[in-house]
Amino acid sequence: MAAPRVDLNSDLGESFGAWVLGDDAAVLASVTSANVACGFHAGDPSTLRRTCADAVSAGVVIGAQVGYPDLVGFGRRFLDMRPDELTDAVLYQLGALEAFARVAGDRVRYVKPHGALYHAVVDHEEQAQAVVRAVAAYDRDLPVLGLPGSALLRHAEQAGLRPVAEGFADRAYTSDGRLVPRGAAGAVVEDPDEVARRAVAMVVDGEVTTVDGGRVELEVASLCVHGDTPGAVELAARVHAALRDAGVAIEPFVA
Repeated sequence: MAAPRVDLNSDLGESFGAWVLGDDAAVLASVTSANVACGFHAGDPSTLRRTCADAVSAGVVIGAQVGYPDLVGFGRRFLDMRPDELTDAVLYQLGALEAFARVAGDRVRYVKPHGALYHAVVDHEEQAQAVVRAVAAYDRDLPVLGLPGSALLRHAEQAGLRPVAEGFADRAYTSDGRLVPRGAAGAVVEDPDEVARRAVAMVVDGEVTTVDGGRVELEVASLCVHGDTPGAVELAARVHAALRDAGVAIEPFVA
């Protein structure tokens, strides 16, 4: 029986000017894929260029983390954008990050929505289709990373794109497999031991403990440890070590 495999990703490149968020260079030592901000929800041009260069130096795959045009709200507020406007916004962000990825010697290899957009495209059919249309128009070889069972992944598959199911080691889940809203108590899991246990359970057992103490089945190809979670560097390192100790092969989901 083949050993289980999983990609380990993190949201990076989210500093802006004098505002520094997280330690991207340190997190890159533990992950295999970097969801790099594209300047709409976070990330100034110099930050994006530096993050892409650091990712390439670390041998980490670059993905575009596209979001709503909402710097003030860090992309965590839903925007009722017209589908055509959202498609164009995603295309704009893909092009911006692609420039920095190419200057660094690589290219954008997948797409993941950020924040409120990530949650919206779980059920919002029009916005999910708008994101998929942007990816398909830009590069049909780009996989789309999202929540298992989401409208985004369903529309990506229908459009001939590769859908990739993602789990979150440092976020709490509801009984229906959704993420607990960030404003709710216990939404972010910060204890390193618990985060590591949850990561192994998702990959090895295909399940996660929910916020109400139950369990829900969850098959994922990639695990996220947020770069802005308190103690993110330690969390990423602990998850990486725990997965290795459990016999899990940690590698990117794209070549």
